[in-house]
Amino acid sequence: MHTEIEFLGNRLENPVIAASGTFGFGYEFAEFYDINCLGSIALKGTTLQPKYGNPLPRIAECPAGLLNSIGLQNPGVEKVLNEELKKLKKVYHKKVIANVGGSTVDDYIETVAKFNDADSVFAVELNISCPNVKSGGMAFGTDPKIAAELVREVKKVGRKPLIVKLSPNVSDIASIAVAVEQAGADAISLINTLLGMRFDVKTAKPILAAGAGGYSGKGVYPIALRMVYQVKKAVGVPIIGMGGITDAYDVIEMMYAGASAVMIGTANLLNPYACRDIVQSLPQVMSELGIQKLSDIIGRAHNG
Repeated sequence: MHTEIEFLGNRLENPVIAASGTFGFGYEFAEFYDINCLGSIALKGTTLQPKYGNPLPRIAECPAGLLNSIGLQNPGVEKVLNEELKKLKKVYHKKVIANVGGSTVDDYIETVAKFNDADSVFAVELNISCPNVKSGGMAFGTDPKIAAELVREVKKVGRKPLIVKLSPNVSDIASIAVAVEQAGADAISLINTLLGMRFDVKTAKPILAAGAGGYSGKGVYPIALRMVYQVKKAVGVPIIGMGGITDAYDVIEMMYAGASAVMIGTANLLNPYACRDIVQSLPQVMSELGIQKLSDIIGRAHNG
């Protein structure tokens, strides 16, 4: 069985990528297993300056998933480059994806440029879809013109291939995808979390201190599949599919819908071995389904 895929000029041993925000900076999970089995890792969302994030509580359990309102807590790009990447390099020997967030266009531009000389980073994922920050984030990802302008500006300074992460909290995700592709995006990743809430039944107050948060997990999987399918019909650049993937069958289905690679998010928070287990079971599931090469099944659902 051939699990290898080519993505943005980088050979991935398999299409399984640990999603940003659910895997820290990667090295923490090396305590559980050899993380070199992963196709790649998307680093925790990084901003120009350190961010504390949102007030506690930030997590609320839900049926078939969870709500989070972390608020892009991170140590800032300088510490990521000088400390976090060095720690990761000791235990992970493949190239990774940097995830960049921001409150202004200039924030994004400066942060992306900082990763230009990071040898261990093969691509930058531009997060224009985070629902958990008061400014920036999803505000850039819900309007095609604003999203396109941000991508154009970032492409002027960034030397790494650019992946744009899309929000599902829109009425027409395909139009956003087309706009960022035309502006120069090299790939698209989707979906980020859906906006949701939970209330304390004793007090009638929101469980999350921020009120609303991002809903992720198994419950969003059919929505993610539908949106990946729609975006694949609309654009020519490669797609990373994510949203509720929990096993190798989900990976195959997401690739049928049009994903060249997948990201595993919430599953890592529920089971630290989730990515490893999916990677290990892929060949068996491929054999069961008569699939010789994963690269052959990308977009199969569009073939009639």
